[in-house]
Amino acid sequence: MRLTLIISSLSAGGAERIMSTMGNYWAAKGWEITLLTFTSTLDAPFYALDNRIQLVSLNIAQPSRTTLEGIRRNVSRLACLRYAIRQSRPDAIISFLDKTNVLTLLATRGLRIPVIVSERTNPALHTIGYPWSWMRRLLYPRASALVVQTEAVKINYSAKVRKRTWVVPNPVFIPKPHKRFSELPTSKPFLVGLGRLSPEKGFDLLIRAFAQLPPTCDKWSLVIVGEGPQKAELDALCNCLGLTRRVIFTGLMKKPEEVLRQAGFFVLPSRYEGFPNALIEAMACGLPVISFDCPNGPREIIRDGVDGMLVSPGDSGALCNAMGRLIINKSLREKLALNAMEAARRFDLDRIMGVWENLLDEVLR
Repeated sequence: MRLTLIISSLSAGGAERIMSTMGNYWAAKGWEITLLTFTSTLDAPFYALDNRIQLVSLNIAQPSRTTLEGIRRNVSRLACLRYAIRQSRPDAIISFLDKTNVLTLLATRGLRIPVIVSERTNPALHTIGYPWSWMRRLLYPRASALVVQTEAVKINYSAKVRKRTWVVPNPVFIPKPHKRFSELPTSKPFLVGLGRLSPEKGFDLLIRAFAQLPPTCDKWSLVIVGEGPQKAELDALCNCLGLTRRVIFTGLMKKPEEVLRQAGFFVLPSRYEGFPNALIEAMACGLPVISFDCPNGPREIIRDGVDGMLVSPGDSGALCNAMGRLIINKSLREKLALNAMEAARRFDLDRIMGVWENLLDEVLR
């Protein structure tokens, strides 16, 4: 099989990690994988890539200062992308992320190559601007298939698009037990959050909930793994709430499981999700988890009270209560942790990649 994978960049992020994982998986099987990005050759991939993957950095990601410049740049991007696709001679193409999907569908017009596009968030909640949204509605019916991560996202599309839509959750590695990580960010017991520090991830809500915990929980710290545009704002919130010494920001980590495995529990405070990679990774590490019952994903992963806890979306008070229950109840933490590992096996890498391969077989037929 000869596949071309397309994504805007290979920086740190959930979609980038999944595409890297998929490429590595198929390269290990002997498939010929070309991975096209819009960024410069100077932007090294954040996640390790199999050396058998042909990585082509197109250097077409420069921002535009005006609408007219944006139009000219996008015409140039389409020509460059089309040329790179033809050079890779793929049997099929898989594209990730909304704007990249639109450009890929435009660039492949008339090439007679099956194109699978994948949305990695909820289009009803994540806006990309009118022109892009209009082109997405126009072009997605022309894709060979659309991949979304949950049934709740699938219903956002027209009946014509839904007929060719596959629901494929993200795969997760089941980490092997290993020695304790010697560089933990705190010597205290801690709970952990993981994700991009941006408004939709809700870390402000998590910090506010943590601040409401009773004094009996003061020995616990909160560790937040990730980077993003809200970092300064979240620092200021911690200062305002007197939490500077109890909330630790680690920045990006290539192996967050080293911290996850030794946390007391994991919290997902997102306002909305496409599919929460971090939640499944935490469960695979044997962590009890708490999540807002936000759109979309957590309810399709967590069985409330069995392998995790769901609380009302955006309710910091309810989140605080759930966190307090886990802090004081070790037996509840152990029960949820045991069941969480079993639940995570539904998203085993081989199982999910098998679904992708079934999809490829169908579009190639």
